[in-house]
Amino acid sequence: MPSRRAVMLGGLSSAALPFPNAWGATARQGAVELRIVSMDFGLAETLIEMGLPPVALPDPASWTQWVVEPALPPGIVNLGTDREPNLEILAALKPDLIVTTPYLDAIAPLLARFAPTKTFSVYAPPVGHAFDRSVVATNQLAAALGREDAGEALIARTQACMDEARRHLAAAGLAGRPVLAVNFLDARHVRVYGAWSLFGDVLERVGLVNGWTQPSNYWGFSTVGIEALAASPASRLVYLEPIAADTLGRLAASPLWRSLPFVKAGRVIRLPAVLMFGMLPSAMRFARQLTLHLAGERNDG
Repeated sequence: MPSRRAVMLGGLSSAALPFPNAWGATARQGAVELRIVSMDFGLAETLIEMGLPPVALPDPASWTQWVVEPALPPGIVNLGTDREPNLEILAALKPDLIVTTPYLDAIAPLLARFAPTKTFSVYAPPVGHAFDRSVVATNQLAAALGREDAGEALIARTQACMDEARRHLAAAGLAGRPVLAVNFLDARHVRVYGAWSLFGDVLERVGLVNGWTQPSNYWGFSTVGIEALAASPASRLVYLEPIAADTLGRLAASPLWRSLPFVKAGRVIRLPAVLMFGMLPSAMRFARQLTLHLAGERNDG
């Protein structure tokens, strides 16, 4: 199976990233130190927002490429890849808890040799709404750490963020407008986020409409040729970084791209990176970026 990083990348190019050499700080639960290892970026961002950052996770150097915020605290230990973590480092860390997802079920027994291991499910079959599952997983994670108050506070902040974004977008006259949210895999193909995705759920909560109505997988996306996007001609297209350096140039030279209704109308907007398989912190970042760029109509066609 591909790594989580490969799933995120799809067809995007990416340079090799170095291992950091610091050992990281310990998280705290009241006066009790908790050394938590997260095998997933969505769980890691949730821990950070709850004030309990992990001591280690796979490939932390790519955090600024995919997650951005919340910022990753300095000194997080690099475990290597998610499907093949460095077991010597894991043993040396002596974690109190390892948190993971069903995506890594195959190595869960291995992880359990080093610490109690808990699995939290957001992106897994059967299909379900990523936002709602993120709320459930946040409550479960907070309960596992004895920090129910921190989990409830994060959920409340997320709801307040959705409400604020909804007010701003309505004030800008955008309520009910359709939006297509995509990542470019190359100049001919995109990953478009549908009804089950975190992005699709946020679109609904901030008063917009998801322009992609076709079925999506349990990760919440469909991989299609760009011509398929013409099925939603009234939509604004928002595409997220990262994007391969030559893709925009190839799009600009493509008659097919230039023929799409939202391109001809100048309704193409570039957004900074947001973790597409994240949890509530990513939902807040996506809502804020939508508000900032759509309300200001910062186009990049």
